[in-house]
Amino acid sequence: MKTREILIRVNNHTRHPVLSPLPRRGTVLIVVIWIVLVLASLVIVLSYFVRTEALASANYTSLAKAEAVAAGAIEYVLAMAADDETDSAVSYESNPYEAMQVGDGYFWVLQPSLSGDGTYEFGLTDEAGKINLNEASLEMLLKLPSMTSELANSIIDWRDQNEEVTVGGAENEYYLLAAEPYQCKNAPLETVEETLLIKGGSIDLLYGEDTNRNGMLDWNENDGETTAPDDNSNGKLDTGFFHYVTIHSYETNQPKNGPERINVSRNTNRGKLLELLTEEFGEEKALKIIAPLQLRPFSSLIEFYYFSGMDYDDFVKIADRLTTTDDEILSGRINVNAAPSEVLACLPQLEQKDVDDLIQWRSKHESDIDELGILWISKVLDREKATAVGPFLTAASGQYSADIIAVSADGRAYCRYYVVIDIADGSPKLVYKQSLPNSGWPLDAEILTTLRDGQEL
Repeated sequence: MKTREILIRVNNHTRHPVLSPLPRRGTVLIVVIWIVLVLASLVIVLSYFVRTEALASANYTSLAKAEAVAAGAIEYVLAMAADDETDSAVSYESNPYEAMQVGDGYFWVLQPSLSGDGTYEFGLTDEAGKINLNEASLEMLLKLPSMTSELANSIIDWRDQNEEVTVGGAENEYYLLAAEPYQCKNAPLETVEETLLIKGGSIDLLYGEDTNRNGMLDWNENDGETTAPDDNSNGKLDTGFFHYVTIHSYETNQPKNGPERINVSRNTNRGKLLELLTEEFGEEKALKIIAPLQLRPFSSLIEFYYFSGMDYDDFVKIADRLTTTDDEILSGRINVNAAPSEVLACLPQLEQKDVDDLIQWRSKHESDIDELGILWISKVLDREKATAVGPFLTAASGQYSADIIAVSADGRAYCRYYVVIDIADGSPKLVYKQSLPNSGWPLDAEILTTLRDGQEL
């Protein structure tokens, strides 16, 4: 539209023309468009926040369900340990510990697959089947997989109560010179992970390539330096020494049910021993057995067995009624019926052939192995070797660990706990609980996919 000019004459003078503005019809439209865009953006942002909050709420709910399942799994494990129906008091079968449904979720109790056959294993792990870091000799520590001389000697210095430095070890002088100084503990270890504080300790030695602690060779543990952890990509899993050590292993020196054990290391107990032999075998045989015996300190029942001259079958019948010490608590002895070959190989004087023979004999007699105590090793080892390892062995178990993985039924969330239960006094109790939030999903990834697709396991 053309602009109109208005000439204004005032006092016969002509002013400059004044331009009148055009109607603002387009401006209103532009303002409306901007308002619509702003409102639309607000709606999108609000929808995003609502969706995010909804997802977060759903994930939080799923995590709460997974945590509840884990709590139920711990109670389940305690209940299983309280079952006295078997001599070992604990079921090692995998079925009760694999994909168990609890409410709105599932749990597994994972065992490290130390056999290397590439299959997952489930169940409780016997802590007495491991080397106790607080009790093992330097010689035994040095034989552990991935162990170094520096760390083994330093463990000795860390747990002893003096300031004398073991060759290659360390006391206060070393730790106080660290970037963040601290003192040498000079007391027993309270966790296995405490080795990371000790001179020579490292994650590589403790866990090896098995950073998620499942005992399986996962894809990221066999690809060199492509993804963490760094590994040698040789197709074989380096597990470090974590799965072979513990600080939770001890037993009471009296049976849960029954009379006190007789200490055969005290000659004053000849009368009690004769009474037991008479009760079990009759007076004539009892007198024949005890007549040549002059009781003295024995390092183990294995040594006493050879010294007594008794028949194997007869000795097995009374072995659980005997002891060689008055100590009420026996710490760190290894359950020869549960220990893997890597642990048995740490025993003094044993060669690999001896270990293989022990494993083979144990496997053939698995059904009745618990009734034989530790005496069965005399059928595999010669007298010298059996006597040498006798003080370090037991057939009893008082503590079990459980690596619990719990997941919600929708597969949105999972949690993992490592717990240790103690049944030594006959009353199962939780003595250690460790959350493993950053270990990653340790089982087959297909499990989560199945649950997220809305299917049941």
